[in-house]
Amino acid sequence: MPAYRSPSRRLRRSRGALLAGALASTAALILTGTGTAVAAPPAPDEPVRSGHAWMGAGTRIEQGPASTGGVTPMDTSGVQGIDVSHWQGAINWGSVKAAGIDFAYMKATEGTTYKDSRFSANYTGSYNAGLIRGAYHFARPDVSNGATQANYFASGGGGWSKDGKTLPGVLDIEHNPYGAMCYGLSTTQMRTWINDFYNTYKARTTRDAVIYTTASWWNTCTGSWTGMAAKSPLWVAHWGTSSPNIPSGFPTWTIWQYSATGRVAGVSGDVDRNKFNGSFARLQALANNTA
Repeated sequence: MPAYRSPSRRLRRSRGALLAGALASTAALILTGTGTAVAAPPAPDEPVRSGHAWMGAGTRIEQGPASTGGVTPMDTSGVQGIDVSHWQGAINWGSVKAAGIDFAYMKATEGTTYKDSRFSANYTGSYNAGLIRGAYHFARPDVSNGATQANYFASGGGGWSKDGKTLPGVLDIEHNPYGAMCYGLSTTQMRTWINDFYNTYKARTTRDAVIYTTASWWNTCTGSWTGMAAKSPLWVAHWGTSSPNIPSGFPTWTIWQYSATGRVAGVSGDVDRNKFNGSFARLQALANNTA
């Protein structure tokens, strides 16, 4: 005869099995799912975890998520590009290229300890699809000097080779998404930090680092410094406008990030849209260091 089992014991075992099954299903969903949560940064009212900032995380604080004017890009003429990080999830770079995108920048590093989890896949995938690609470093002037972070970037994906498809690396320096706007540095200290990053990066790669910033941040945190105007190409972020404001000292923009809520085939959800200030031949010249 089978052993007797009380109803209460059978109920406890049944509930335990159901709970275990639910937990297993949840774990499987986390491990294998490709839902929108994987491809979307934190909401504006949610904190950004250290190491998980992206190009525009601070710009969003300044300009607001609504400043893009919806998901329709404002100016899709000319030479178009996107910038991405792990927040976009897996990207079909062949579809991105087919959609008319000519160049792409992807996050490589942040501070001195963080490398973007999808950098290698994005860097290789965009190259193989025929895009001109480059890497960017999210600056953290509050955790080390500029030289240390330039070395970390150059060793972590921000290097350059004259292959016709690799753009110079970008110093992404914008409103601090983790705290005080200027990272606790004075304007003099910030100038020194940027200059040290620039000099170290150029010594490592022979290239002038591109600077991504906003007019508001630059004018406030560097004191409208003109010292980089003759050195670094400018990547200006200004959403929801037909013409971007330029930081003091820079004569014009080389790249303009005009939307944080663009849409491109091959990318799930919103993606930053950018325009290059010139022809495709000029973009190739920038990649080849013949500009």
